[in-house]
Amino acid sequence: MPMTAPQPLTMADPLWRPSAKAPRLWAITASLFWVPVIVAEIVCAVLIPGIPSWVVGLVFAVTVLFAATYILMVPAWRYRVHRWEISDTAVYTRTGWFTQERRIAPISRVQTVDTERGPIDRMLGLATVTVTTASSAGAVKISALDQEIADRTVAQLTEIAGTNVGDAT
Repeated sequence: MPMTAPQPLTMADPLWRPSAKAPRLWAITASLFWVPVIVAEIVCAVLIPGIPSWVVGLVFAVTVLFAATYILMVPAWRYRVHRWEISDTAVYTRTGWFTQERRIAPISRVQTVDTERGPIDRMLGLATVTVTTASSAGAVKISALDQEIADRTVAQLTEIAGTNVGDAT
């Protein structure tokens, strides 16, 4: 009998996206990083005498260009990549923008399910669901969900995990 190569296992990508407000959340968060950098450059330009104005202008222009690119491009890119899904057997996420990560956590390994809402999340009506498992890779996070969907997701996960017979260790 001839040996045949094993058939590759294919797995569908998770179906659901974060909230349509997710790019706005990620842009605001990115802005909170870049604004202090730009302010620090302005302060240095004012307080440190002798720096040629063309150097100050060039550094400032490059910083603003990088900041604008990051704030405008990365959230849209992340939104295209981020996905999540829950089944009766697993929690499945795909995250990242430059480095992408796929995580599958079996429901039998779920230990806790939490909801987190920072100030910007609350302002936009969003929440993050954190599924803690017995994994050395850490918790699975489903970010930037509408608050109502996050609440339903927590309830659904709690119900599924409660009916699942497993050790959660």
